[in-house]
Amino acid sequence: MTLQIVWFVLWGVLWAVYFTLDGFDFGAGMLRNFLAKDETERAIALTAIGPVWNGNEVWLVTAGGATFAAFPLTYASMFSYLYLPMLLILFSLIVRGVSIEFRAKSDGARWHSFWDWALALSSFTAPLVLGLGFGNIFQGLPMAVDGYRGSFRGLFNGYGLLTALLFVALFLQHGALWLEYRTGGSLAERSKSLASKLWFAVLFLAVLFLVATAFATKLYDNFLASPLWLVVPVLAVASLVGIRLFHARSRAFAAFVASCATILLVVATALIGLFPNLIPSSLDPAASLTAFNSSSGPLTLKVMTIVACIFVPIVIVYQFLVYRFFRAKLTRADVADGEY
Repeated sequence: MTLQIVWFVLWGVLWAVYFTLDGFDFGAGMLRNFLAKDETERAIALTAIGPVWNGNEVWLVTAGGATFAAFPLTYASMFSYLYLPMLLILFSLIVRGVSIEFRAKSDGARWHSFWDWALALSSFTAPLVLGLGFGNIFQGLPMAVDGYRGSFRGLFNGYGLLTALLFVALFLQHGALWLEYRTGGSLAERSKSLASKLWFAVLFLAVLFLVATAFATKLYDNFLASPLWLVVPVLAVASLVGIRLFHARSRAFAAFVASCATILLVVATALIGLFPNLIPSSLDPAASLTAFNSSSGPLTLKVMTIVACIFVPIVIVYQFLVYRFFRAKLTRADVADGEY
């Protein structure tokens, strides 16, 4: 049972880190066409995520692999019940990667425009569908002991759509803060101005989400049973306020770090409320998939724990070095002929 709890925590950490790191990639991808005013600025914005986006996506692969190995029944059910959303996410991620790499393969204006909008659309679709999926998981899927009773259309409910909008807003703000921190000149100024406006949208959606969660889900039950856990959502609120305070003082890096903390703590809050469920049932609690009834055997979990202790620190060190190496602000002098 201890290993099952450990892997629930690790599973949550992997998703939280993925949303935090790939979140600003999504945000920058969505905003790039609107913030960049010429070809050079578009190249600068793309270069801001170019060296790190594929490394950030490793955390999604790791989270998916951890789900498959540690909680195979949950993995199988997720890909069965949420097949179309998962397929949309996969296609979005493929298009995003292709658009980043293929854009510079030709000098044609139409070619550039096509891949620019492909990047924007795929960067919007992925977080939207991720938020929709997790929103439905938070409130519970219509699962019975004899199988799934839901439909793809049924996923588009009020709470699921609200969660999707919150994901998109968080990532838009995250991306704007990243572009403000990594770029200079007028592009950074426009990013700063937009980030300031997006903060109010995030605040509004976060308040709606907190209220709706009380009625649509059982995520607050664990907090009521153990009030000590309330420190996590309180810190999430403090981080959100911190974004505003740091941003008002033109401390771009501190505001971005506060945004990272906000996303991490929001995801942590949701997962604390979800525990021990991985996919709760809205029809019958006995049909819920938990960390205990959907996990692999003890030997598998022990081997995975050893592997994780070896390789996760390696990935962390690698990403730290990448971010440190590419930490300098980007200017027009850093791109040649407007190409990434």
